[in-house]
Amino acid sequence: MPKITIIKGTGIVIRGNDIDTDRIIPARYMKEVTFAGMGKYPFFDERFDENGNRKAHPFNDERFQGASILVVNKNFGCGSSREHAPQALMRWGIKTIVGESFAEIFAGNCTMMGVPTITLPKEEIDELMDFIEENPNHEIVVDLTNNEISYAEDKATFSMKGSSRKALMEGTWDSTRLLLEAREEIESVAGKLPYLTF
Repeated sequence: MPKITIIKGTGIVIRGNDIDTDRIIPARYMKEVTFAGMGKYPFFDERFDENGNRKAHPFNDERFQGASILVVNKNFGCGSSREHAPQALMRWGIKTIVGESFAEIFAGNCTMMGVPTITLPKEEIDELMDFIEENPNHEIVVDLTNNEISYAEDKATFSMKGSSRKALMEGTWDSTRLLLEAREEIESVAGKLPYLTF
């Protein structure tokens, strides 16, 4: 797994508090067997009408295509604990989410996918959102080592859950892969335990 310390990219803004996982990805798209095609579905019902016609939405806006840093407001990712929501955002191209606050399970799911969720005060979020909307092609840099986000001449110190930051920086964020890579060692230890049989 890669160690994640610096993320660079352009930004995209979704305004509004309490954006839940059903808005991020409607439940009917959770029927897919794998996550592979989830990148088509973020905010689907807000991006398309019932006839499939595109509506005005940042994820449909040509200015923000290729953006990898999503900036949001308060309590983003609330609602159900569906992993499909961060999967859909990641597969659309999002590598980092910056917000006022996040639902805890959503943030944990993001970490397990190598997508940092970092927080800034509302005033700084508002400034960053305004900047992105006025400068959609400008690069933003998120530095986990120094807890800093920078763009143009501005720089801000962000907050992040310590255990998530450590896992991302050490490259130990994918617990499933860690278990698979340690399979032989796990089986060796399990084989010595008298209460386990294979």
